[in-house]
Amino acid sequence: MIVFVLFAGTLGYLLGSLPFGYLVARAKGVNIFEVGSKNPGATNVRRVLGKGPGNLVFALDVLKGAIAASWGLLARTRVTVSFNLEEWGLASQGHIAGPTWYQLGIAGLVGALLGHSFSCFTRFHGGKGVATAAGGFFVVMPLPALLGGLVWAATFYATRYVSLASMFAAVSLPLSAWALGCSGWLIGIAGLVAVFVIIRHRENCRRLLNGTENRFVNKSKNATTA
Repeated sequence: MIVFVLFAGTLGYLLGSLPFGYLVARAKGVNIFEVGSKNPGATNVRRVLGKGPGNLVFALDVLKGAIAASWGLLARTRVTVSFNLEEWGLASQGHIAGPTWYQLGIAGLVGALLGHSFSCFTRFHGGKGVATAAGGFFVVMPLPALLGGLVWAATFYATRYVSLASMFAAVSLPLSAWALGCSGWLIGIAGLVAVFVIIRHRENCRRLLNGTENRFVNKSKNATTA
């Protein structure tokens, strides 16, 4: 069981480490780690390069989270490894019941989230993981994730703060999972991810409290105004 979980988590980490924000910006001649908030996430890419590149990075980050959480779908109910005990000097045959697809999916999701935030391809620098986590949770528990998306949209359009919307959406996820009767360990994982997202936004929290956090404004709108 541990081998399967570690394998799914490792694949998820490598997939999550793909620095799409950096690659898309680099294709435009920009080092995203040196401009704007210096974050390779979709929000900074969109602020610096505009709607098209930003939306592309967002879609790719969501997709890698969804794919990483989908490993377990190859064995929808339960993975079972059969082996011959005679090979180990024993007299009978047996099997090892592996983890459920939910557990493999969560392992892949967590791996992708860590990979996105601490990418081995960019010296362990990365984004804040919101889009990647959202893609993964839409696979393993779609209804709470959908409610989280609605919370994000409502908060963002009311305040124009991406950071605040992301944190509210993250906090809503374990609450929605609990209200909808999800298993305790899924609620726990969602809670841990929410804490992780808030920690990754700690500088944004300080700016929000100080009243210095930037509201999101499209680059194209700024250009038009200028």
